Amino acid sequence: MSKRIVIALGGNALGKNLAEQMLAVKQTARAIADLIEDGHEVVLSHGNGPQVGMIQNAFAAYQKAEPKAERMPLSVCVAMSQGYIGYDLQNALREELLNRGIQKGVATVLTQVEVDADDPAFQCPSKPIGGFMTEDEAKKLAAEKGITVAEDAGRGWRQVVASPKPAAIVELDTIRALTAAGQVVIACGGGGIPVKTEGNHLKGVPAVIDKDFASAVLAKSLDADVLIILTAVEKVAVNYGKPDVRWLSRMDAEEARRYIAEGQFAPGSMLPKVEAALDFAGSAEGRWALITLLEKARDGIDGKTGTVIAG
Repeated sequence: MSKRIVIALGGNALGKNLAEQMLAVKQTARAIADLIEDGHEVVLSHGNGPQVGMIQNAFAAYQKAEPKAERMPLSVCVAMSQGYIGYDLQNALREELLNRGIQKGVATVLTQVEVDADDPAFQCPSKPIGGFMTEDEAKKLAAEKGITVAEDAGRGWRQVVASPKPAAIVELDTIRALTAAGQVVIACGGGGIPVKTEGNHLKGVPAVIDKDFASAVLAKSLDADVLIILTAVEKVAVNYGKPDVRWLSRMDAEEARRYIAEGQFAPGSMLPKVEAALDFAGSAEGRWALITLLEKARDGIDGKTGTVIAG
């Protein structure tokens, strides 16, 4: 039975630089085309951590050569990453579909995601972005530009920004229209370009939205049947890295909340994936989420592997 599926692509689906991305998207396209060939309606989202970092590093290098150059806003860097990731991804997927005789358009929607200006996350920026600096460089930049900096796990100093929760997807009607027309849509790249509303004006904010939470909002808004969150492991585990590790094929809401309370899932890694899956699965009757490897997505939809989270 065909389903409407929102797929959140993990970093392993995109590579860490331009050369890796060109190779990675070909494998990604094959896995996505499998689901489309099976008759499912697919909308894609993706991360952008390495890519937006590369863009910021390029601008930082330019600023050193041109000290008077304006610092590029993070929201603009996210928009750039959406464009060039989407370019590679949509072309690879279009080619793979045509190779299989499937005539379907693939389009990237530059997506803005509204956040609440009063989100508590803005009071405690914690998400490191951009290149590493010495302490002196970081504090000088913070004083000059009014940004927040912090030491990052003994590796150096970096800018840190807020990671607010996504509230609404600005281009939702466009994504819906394209999906209804039978197109494959790539949207909410990197969690979306974070914006706040000022009357009719949308203002970019220096923040990073978690792409799994944004994907859950997208899936709910599109009334999807399934949210697939692709990651580096085939299944979610409890007691991960320990002798008594246990790989989970299924979790209901009660189990998932218990494991979260026990601290079973690492913050910044598996925890947001499980939380996003739980948020989507619990939002309406019959919805469920799947966490698995990219190459196992088709088997996961067929119930053969992965971790299913039910509401």
